[in-house]
Amino acid sequence: QVQLVESGGGLVQAGGSLRLSCAASGRTFSGYAMAWFRQAPGKEREFVAAITWSGGNKYYADSVKGRFTISGDNAKNTVYLQMNSLKPEDTAVYYCAARVGSSLRRSGGMYDYWGQGTQVTVSS
Repeated sequence: QVQLVESGGGLVQAGGSLRLSCAASGRTFSGYAMAWFRQAPGKEREFVAAITWSGGNKYYADSVKGRFTISGDNAKNTVYLQMNSLKPEDTAVYYCAARVGSSLRRSGGMYDYWGQGTQVTVSS
């Protein structure tokens, strides 16, 4: 049973930073792609960033490029999202997702497993 558990969310002022973690368990994730999505109240789920489990390829949404960094620690089976220069519009529930296959996708429908989400709130 694949399990993804996010942590690290919280309340931060605009311009601040947070680091989200996604601990993956239940199988070997070699050959998987991992991603972060977010959903703000009243809005559709939005792609944020994706990474191959090997860490060789990364892909970002334009809205976070240059401010967010996705990375992984294979030894800890954990994927991270470092978020800098946070803006109020980054406020959302952030979800970790995993898909079988190494291609990076921005459509949530292409992901097989999801975490429960962690709330990020950026105050102005």
